[in-house]
Amino acid sequence: MKKLLFTLSIFFAFIIYAFAQEIPDPIIMQKIKDEGTNNSQVAMIAHNLTDVCGPRLTNSPGYNRALDWATYICNKWGLVNAGREAWGEFGKGWSNEEATLEMKVPYYKSIIAYCVPWCKSTGKAIRAELVMLDQLDSASIEKASASIKGKIVMLKPSNTKLPDAFKAFASRYGDTSLDNIPEKYMFTRQQLEYYLPLIKKNYYCKLYLEKMGAVGLISSSNKSIDGTVFVDGGSGYAKGYEATLPEMKTSMEDYLNLLRLLQDNKKVELDMDVQTTFYDKDLTGYNFVAEIPGTDPSLRSQVVMLGGHLDSWAGGTGATDNAAGCIVTLEAMRILKALGVQPRRTIRIALWGGEEQGLYGSFGYVKKHFGNPADMKLKEEQSKISAYYNLDNGSGKIRGIYTQGNEAVRDIFKAWLAPFADMGANGGVTLSNTGSTDHISFDAVGIPGFQFIQDPLEYETRTHHSNMDTYDHLSLEDLKQAAIVMAAFVYNTAMRNEMMPRKPLPKPEKFVFDIDFPL
Repeated sequence: MKKLLFTLSIFFAFIIYAFAQEIPDPIIMQKIKDEGTNNSQVAMIAHNLTDVCGPRLTNSPGYNRALDWATYICNKWGLVNAGREAWGEFGKGWSNEEATLEMKVPYYKSIIAYCVPWCKSTGKAIRAELVMLDQLDSASIEKASASIKGKIVMLKPSNTKLPDAFKAFASRYGDTSLDNIPEKYMFTRQQLEYYLPLIKKNYYCKLYLEKMGAVGLISSSNKSIDGTVFVDGGSGYAKGYEATLPEMKTSMEDYLNLLRLLQDNKKVELDMDVQTTFYDKDLTGYNFVAEIPGTDPSLRSQVVMLGGHLDSWAGGTGATDNAAGCIVTLEAMRILKALGVQPRRTIRIALWGGEEQGLYGSFGYVKKHFGNPADMKLKEEQSKISAYYNLDNGSGKIRGIYTQGNEAVRDIFKAWLAPFADMGANGGVTLSNTGSTDHISFDAVGIPGFQFIQDPLEYETRTHHSNMDTYDHLSLEDLKQAAIVMAAFVYNTAMRNEMMPRKPLPKPEKFVFDIDFPL
């Protein structure tokens, strides 16, 4: 009996110890709160990444300015090994120097319009009649061939009504549990491979339009309202891809105005001035990395990572997509460095390039350091990454976290969120997956990779890939909260006795976004 009681006492002592190590140090958690609240540098970081650096299309001048500034500020804070790191070949950079669209006939009107990345210049400004195609395919182009030469082409919209103005743009999650929030942004290879021929067809039709004599192309988005223009780009960055004709996206209100005039058989003439620059001296893609070194002799070779993607589209200054994630992760690193914490493991921040084109930067980093999911021949470094934490769903508060099906981290994350319940991080820990951003590059090779649950705000409705994605649409108070929570998660991961629990290794399979786009 004594032996049994002794065994049980040892067992329960172990259970209590294992649970106790997941309870965050309340003194450090309060210090993180105080530093992130009272000495926040969120506004300064946001201003520099958006207002100062401007749009951050990968390999563009704005992206390079952001790499240089991140290096400068992290060195100033005392982080080590700060700088750019090559991940592989990306392709050409591109910038827009001039982009105006005006209606001259039947009367003058300035049109809200933005240039599509990696399109050509018009050379000098052009004046041309506007014609309409029912859809962008070779049959429609050939049918209208005689009327296309020397003209600006617009595409017939699939919808001729503005979005419902009675629905609020911004929203927050309620106070109910987020443990059962469903999957979000998940794509399969089959879905992406379905779209690949459509993307390829779109690219070749634009080349064909120019071959048939069109001098410009305009279109809009069904989501556009109140002057918001959603504009991303094509594949003209890749080596071997020819740039397509000058192209602009317009506000839906202006687009419908032009549509009605053409449907009424009125002659419409536009002035289009598109001036662009391509950068092809260095086709290499770069990420940014910096570190706080670990101090435990037996654990400092292990690494905790955090990050978000630094690149953006060019219509705005990429504030919510995804300067927000970079602001939060940089501020989290600043908080920890300012507190002089001595993490047992090394803490490494990574800001990714080429995310918008298919998670290129993070996947390139994973292949370089950890292995390729296609064959699962893993490198030694893969076994030394405890976890990667990502932020890339706008500037809303952190409300919880997606575990990507990793049941073993659920209670750990519940305990880590508890000190921040009064700040809105009220314990939403879901087994659901979320995708289409950089943590899934890590998950694909068996490294615990996580994306936080954030309040939606107006991310999907107003700012995502739009001209409204600017500093003034950031919620700075929400970003302060997110940086505090991020700093705490990273610190707790760095201080655990053990690395974060892992799911079973995935079977060898080509990465979901590792898709060839043949010419």
